[in-house]
Amino acid sequence: MIVGYHASHEQFGPDLLRDCVIAAERAGFDAAMCSDHLAPWGARQGESGFAWAWLGAVLQATSLPLGVVTAPGYRYHPAVIAQAVATVELMFPGRFWAALGSGEAVNEHVTALPWPAKPDRDRAWEATARSIRELLRGQVVTALDPPRIDRARVWSLPPSPPPLLAAAVSPATAARAAGWADGLITVAPQPDPPERVLAAFRDAGGRGRAVLQVHVCLAESESLALAAARDQWRHSAVSADRVWDLALPEEFDAHPAPDDDALRSAVVIDTDAGRLAERILDLARGFDEVQLHQVARDQLAFIDRAGSDLLPALRSAA
Repeated sequence: MIVGYHASHEQFGPDLLRDCVIAAERAGFDAAMCSDHLAPWGARQGESGFAWAWLGAVLQATSLPLGVVTAPGYRYHPAVIAQAVATVELMFPGRFWAALGSGEAVNEHVTALPWPAKPDRDRAWEATARSIRELLRGQVVTALDPPRIDRARVWSLPPSPPPLLAAAVSPATAARAAGWADGLITVAPQPDPPERVLAAFRDAGGRGRAVLQVHVCLAESESLALAAARDQWRHSAVSADRVWDLALPEEFDAHPAPDDDALRSAVVIDTDAGRLAERILDLARGFDEVQLHQVARDQLAFIDRAGSDLLPALRSAA
């Protein structure tokens, strides 16, 4: 199993995250990935660097493969994302993948367009994914349905396009993506167990790599871990049917802070690296790759501890 480090742009500045990925490579991580946010989930997080500029810098500074979860169709036109994907792959062949999601209002409302309902977002997601794939094959693309495209073409193309994964958190969405995606990425913990999401994708004919992003908080004591998770991952208190629709970080902050049980259902909290490794592997059954997201502020300390304790425990248990 590939073990990667997740770089959370909504929590940390791009300069620190660059240094974290460099440190993660030295510590023994196999890969890395990043989020693509315009706004954080809450004011306590307080960052949101531009992922696409950051990707080029970090791919140049390391030898790790790197992925990004992005949401074309709203603040990004599909032709612009196709051009970005092609350029990154052309410069760093074989080291890049992109996962396409249907978006969150906290990042996409800035276009001032009406935020679609989930069924409409899913239809646009599928259409956008098809258009991006066609553009990466060198085709001229026109699309009359939103997001509209007029005779777009990507001129600088790699010899072969990188994998386009589907980002999905429910079995129904994962199954819907099976027809176009080169793989799947989902997250844990969440209401739908990751094995159910992956099974739905596979049962619908989905192929390719399966990536699981796991939110963890490894700390010296449970009280410190809970406090850190409550400070940085308090938006986990928002119900799953509303988290995609809130438009401002302040709207997430207005919700009551999650209690301990809610935090434990949203973040894998532990003080022992060996026990955490076993819990991660239990969640990641059937997946090819796990990307670890330490939700607390102590990124470099976590990377050090991962190198000395967590990564050896994961590989030994696996």
